[in-house]
Amino acid sequence: MLMKALLLPIMGPISGVVWIAEQIQERTNTEFDAQENLHKRLLSLQLSFDIGEISEEDFEVQEEEILLKIQALEDEARIEAESEEEEYYEQEDQFTVEVEEDKHLVLLP
Repeated sequence: MLMKALLLPIMGPISGVVWIAEQIQERTNTEFDAQENLHKRLLSLQLSFDIGEISEEDFEVQEEEILLKIQALEDEARIEAESEEEEYYEQEDQFTVEVEEDKHLVLLP
């Protein structure tokens, strides 16, 4: 416990950064898969239009729908990243308070 308290000023921010990196990686993988699927659908839609399988009106409606979904994913990712950043700074503030409270510990030989 004492070592933990002494190392908290160093390990606290590091573990916070590691946690944020893991969250970002997990979220990125999920979003990448979803966005990749939407981009594939968009490409497929474009090919269908190019070879004349669908009309221009159908193409425009479906294209707009897919583009709106892509935009929604990007907006959601941005909001998520901002909230994770806020959580990190809140955790960092909490670690600082805990360290300041533990400053009164004295090591005896």
